[in-house]
Amino acid sequence: MRTQGVCIGGEFRNLTDTIEVKSPFDGQLVGICSIAGASELEEAIKMAQACQKEMANMPSYQRYEILNGIATGLERERNDLAKLLALEAGKPLRYSLGEVDRAIQTYRIAAEECKRLPAEYIKLDWTPAGKGKEGLVKYFPVGIVAGISPFNFPLNLTSHKIAPAIAAGCPIILKPARSTPLSALALARIAYQTSLPKGALSILPMDRTSGNQLVTDPRFGLLTFTGSPQVGWKMKEKAGKKKVVLELGGNAGVIVTESANTETAITKCLSGAFAYSGQVCIHTQRIYVHESIFDSFIEGLATKASKLIVGDPLDPETDISSMIDKENTKRVQEWVDEAIAGGARLIAGGRVEDGVFLPTILTNTLPAMKVCAQEVFGPVVIVEPYHELPAAIAAINNSPFGLQAGVFTNRIDEENQVFNELQVGGVVINDVPTFRVDHMPYGGVKDSGLGREGVKYAIHDMMEPRILVRGQ
Repeated sequence: MRTQGVCIGGEFRNLTDTIEVKSPFDGQLVGICSIAGASELEEAIKMAQACQKEMANMPSYQRYEILNGIATGLERERNDLAKLLALEAGKPLRYSLGEVDRAIQTYRIAAEECKRLPAEYIKLDWTPAGKGKEGLVKYFPVGIVAGISPFNFPLNLTSHKIAPAIAAGCPIILKPARSTPLSALALARIAYQTSLPKGALSILPMDRTSGNQLVTDPRFGLLTFTGSPQVGWKMKEKAGKKKVVLELGGNAGVIVTESANTETAITKCLSGAFAYSGQVCIHTQRIYVHESIFDSFIEGLATKASKLIVGDPLDPETDISSMIDKENTKRVQEWVDEAIAGGARLIAGGRVEDGVFLPTILTNTLPAMKVCAQEVFGPVVIVEPYHELPAAIAAINNSPFGLQAGVFTNRIDEENQVFNELQVGGVVINDVPTFRVDHMPYGGVKDSGLGREGVKYAIHDMMEPRILVRGQ
């Protein structure tokens, strides 16, 4: 158990207001964390303003050294950080280790990308007015970044805001999720073991009122938020003139065509549906399988789901553990029960056992059911047959969300068709929509968000172009 102060521009300070961080699995007290208020946020903003010029003018080699230094620090503390993630987030150790490894990669990528920040020379003599003139376009930091990160990837999704900010030359103030603040604060300690300027990074677990200032305060140049659509779009309305990037999740779909390798599809869909109890924005929630292989697919998926090891997230053998809290566990149970009452057929799971919601498979569902239409954010997947590919595409598009989709096929014409017709931010061939590597553009359309993450793309969002026009 640890007592953790907030990070105000590099100073770690214990405050009077605190919260208890408990393990979702067994209620064990993991740590006591300070909660910042308006005065601490104001101090962090002033420190960020004070170092803004230094961050903007920092040479690439120094940014590179800082970002690589953070990656090295994460490598050094890999096992301890993974254990902390397992404790505070209830994430099985195998997935926690994977998250730390991804965070390391995120900083390595940012270190490379900071050496190739965008710039462009353009000719201006396309018209007579531009004769004898040329243009140089450079990109400049947008200013102080406000970041708000979720509970489900408390280290890597935090890093997807911090690493691009450092690379772009922007100070950043970040509010981590109240249920998982400890890993973000551990990251801040590692960051300040490098030559990162004081004030360039603040990690502030905050109350709701103070946190709302990150959204409304005009001193921030950009707001980057990962979380629910209901919260994200309201933030955009209140953000004023600052730039806004939203990553808001979805109810990702998979199509398994007749030409697919069924066994590969089953194995990958198992992981996509149930990794970290489905608490992933690109969790595989809806699977549409060609009718000719539907029975064998759903039987194979149910068989593999029954073999997943349920238990303590600290056990290296555990595949699935408790959800983040009892409230969400209860909500998922209600959604599943509602679907069954409406005619859905339960193939596997559907109940809580020893505090863990078991891997759940449903079929015979209706598009309007919550387990189909909304983001379940739990270990639940629906599997339905389709007759023709256009019907499967229409089923996936029949959603307010559009983050990513996966398609299992061995036909190039089907690949081209789904890429052109699926209304999503990314199409993954012969893998699940849960696939993500940290340098790819990541984000969605419709209610799934605004803008793109992925290190290079986030860096570009954190910069603004300015043109210099030269004449002879």
